[in-house]
Amino acid sequence: MSKDKKIKLFQGKNVRTHWDEESETWLFSVQDVVQILSESSDVKQYIKKMRTRNSELNSNWGTICTPVAMTAADGKKRKIQAANVRGILRIIQSIPSKKAEPFKQWLAKVGSERLDETDDPELAFDRAMKTYLAKGYSKEWINQRLKSIEVRKELTDEWQERGMKEGLEYAILTNEITKAWADKNIKEYKQLKGLKKENLRDNMSNLELVLNMLAEASTTEISKQKQPKGLDANKDIARKGGTAAKKARLEIEKQTGKSIVNSTNAKKSLGD
Repeated sequence: MSKDKKIKLFQGKNVRTHWDEESETWLFSVQDVVQILSESSDVKQYIKKMRTRNSELNSNWGTICTPVAMTAADGKKRKIQAANVRGILRIIQSIPSKKAEPFKQWLAKVGSERLDETDDPELAFDRAMKTYLAKGYSKEWINQRLKSIEVRKELTDEWQERGMKEGLEYAILTNEITKAWADKNIKEYKQLKGLKKENLRDNMSNLELVLNMLAEASTTEISKQKQPKGLDANKDIARKGGTAAKKARLEIEKQTGKSIVNSTNAKKSLGD
């Protein structure tokens, strides 16, 4: 089944989805989700009234939703309004329905937990540990993964100190580090492992994680010494940090005869 025809279940009912390759994001049919939660016999009219009731939602509708060609019940493709997970959750908040209430309660719970973690960051690590254990990861791997989060935070703090902007510039610099040590950019690396929205680090082996940490830690230290200014200068530092880890990777591969960067992902290694 092609990506634009893929169907996901939503409380036992079908919701049309579309995988956007460029943004690496799942998009969901707004009409399908609203119909399921509202149980309206005329979902188009329901959405129209919902937007009329909520002026803020209406004014941001064009940002939340995007027209995507999806297959209808008659088998024909038509452009319909679709939204990513964040957009869908925003729309759900405007649906006065018993079926929507569990989602609203979940959003409130998550929001409360994140506020608590702001006051006590250790809670975030406890939550991460429990989540990874529930997924079947070993404690050894989890400890390595949590350490990688600490190393990453030190790097982003350094980038912030150098005036880099969170979001696009962080992503550009991360890509430079990855290309330098793994000989693959992030998109190529994820394709090798058969990933879409999944986190790349969550699908790395212990050795891949160690080398990625070495690359990021090296970048942090070099940046502190060189104090680069501007994106291009920071990209150069990112490549140098990644290259330091690449030298270690090549030496290990020479000694073991095995490629460290490989197609193994969490699903394969955990036997799911």
